[in-house]
Amino acid sequence: MPRKLLNEELGRVSIAEFKRQAKHPIALVLDNVRSRHNVGAAFRTADAFSVREVVLCGICATPPDAEIHKSALGAEDTVAWRYFENTMQAVEQLRAESYELVAVEQTEAGTMLNRFSAVDGKLCALIFGNEVRGVAQEVVDACDRCLEIPQYGTKHSLNVSVSMGVVLWELCR
Repeated sequence: MPRKLLNEELGRVSIAEFKRQAKHPIALVLDNVRSRHNVGAAFRTADAFSVREVVLCGICATPPDAEIHKSALGAEDTVAWRYFENTMQAVEQLRAESYELVAVEQTEAGTMLNRFSAVDGKLCALIFGNEVRGVAQEVVDACDRCLEIPQYGTKHSLNVSVSMGVVLWELCR
């Protein structure tokens, strides 16, 4: 059986090195995600995949916050982030910054993740929705494309933080 690696053997970069290193051209946008644990998980996942930023919108809690820190484990201090009072303001700003806007949502004309590819060289804003309502319809309407995670069970939904990990793994690999 292989030996589990010690923390010192993981080759982690320092906070300063992380802030300097190249990032994937991706922003995670949280559309009214209510759980501070899910917000923290977004930061931790963004750090793990070295994405450009996390964009918090509406009712999302913002750092510094003890509950966010419990799941972010300090990633809220390494990953760039910004806050908008509502998601449509964020969408307009990201569009002005030349991001392709992609709602991660089940829609009539969405592209399944296994068939999706980001546009080479273009910034990509992945929009993840509220734990109950998903991405707001007005936000979906404003997006360039929609992306769906294939699911084969009876629930057809994943926790928003799990969805972020699945999508980022596929796009960053």
